[in-house]
Amino acid sequence: MACVPLWAQAGAAGEASTPASQSSAVQNTNSGLQADQADQEKAKSYLLKAIHALGGQAYLGIHDIAETGRGYSFHHGTATSNGILFWRFVEYPDKERIELTEQRDVSELYVGDTGTEITYKGPHAIKKEDLDGYLRRRKFSLSTILRKWVNDPKVALFYEGYASAAEHTAYQIELINAQNESVKLFLDSETYLPVEKSFWWRDPVDRQKNVEEEIYDDYRPVQNVMTPFNFTRLFNGDMAAQRFLNTVAYNKGLDEAMFDPTSGYDPNKPERKH
Repeated sequence: MACVPLWAQAGAAGEASTPASQSSAVQNTNSGLQADQADQEKAKSYLLKAIHALGGQAYLGIHDIAETGRGYSFHHGTATSNGILFWRFVEYPDKERIELTEQRDVSELYVGDTGTEITYKGPHAIKKEDLDGYLRRRKFSLSTILRKWVNDPKVALFYEGYASAAEHTAYQIELINAQNESVKLFLDSETYLPVEKSFWWRDPVDRQKNVEEEIYDDYRPVQNVMTPFNFTRLFNGDMAAQRFLNTVAYNKGLDEAMFDPTSGYDPNKPERKH
């Protein structure tokens, strides 16, 4: 019987099989990729269920919002007032007006990346620190997460199992965008409605890590949209603000002038809608 050279034997063996350690590594890698994909798909399915629970197309089709209620502010968890009446108007994607006091004679106006306070003295720019905080919260708002992040292919989704959030047993989902900014969303395990959201950011001056949380409660159906009538915001674990709604209306059309700080708009005498 002819002898087969050693080099030929080695070649034949290499073609026929892979070393055990290499094979194991390939299998582990494939298993990890499959697990990551399954995890992402599960997270995406829960987020879609959340959108459906909120109203599906009725929720996604919201163009503008008009709310009335009472708001409370806090400093280090302690209330700073007995509450104040407010009227709030939102027009997506980036317009918001908040009118305060019974006379509605103090307003905060946000359009794009600008912020203006309007009083009897006229309009003036909102402090940069306050504006930065508002823009940050808008960037990580629930509507932004569910309208934009969910369908962004550059956003990674992670299902992190069960968690306790706002006195609910919830599914915990983490979303991380292309800038490595993350948001955690907690969905009620029975209804899939969002009950809590949190994100963190680092102060550019002292580099301190700050955590902001929002809690959504007392959901009620309004125009086929499940709407939270109670809203609580926390900053580093301390209560920072609360809102309790009295009325909510969607897609009624808003006066164009209310978002122009120089229009002389009178909230008690609205003129035109679009």
